[in-house]
Amino acid sequence: MKFENLRVWQEALELSGVINDLTKSFPKDEVYVLSSQLKRAADSISLNIAEGSTGQSNPEFKKFLGYSIRSGIEVVGCIHLAKRRTYINPQQFDELYETLNNLIRSIQALRNSIK
Repeated sequence: MKFENLRVWQEALELSGVINDLTKSFPKDEVYVLSSQLKRAADSISLNIAEGSTGQSNPEFKKFLGYSIRSGIEVVGCIHLAKRRTYINPQQFDELYETLNNLIRSIQALRNSIK
């Protein structure tokens, strides 16, 4: 499959694992709220890359990369909430923020490189 060779997909998949592990420490009353939202948004990054790359036209792939970027921004919003609610510490926030910033920039660069 084309998407499995993409570095951005591999990094997004890794991020999903990190987020899944992280949310296990969130309070139980967040299971169907912030935990769920954060995991779905993180998963959506890699899933949109995969869906858009397989058998799609370049304009369609670019559209799905845009969805992936939006999902990344949603994850950023969620980690801000998690930090504010003290579910993650400032160091965890900074590491995730940097990872997300780099991943989003890489997806934007891929999208911009597609004709």
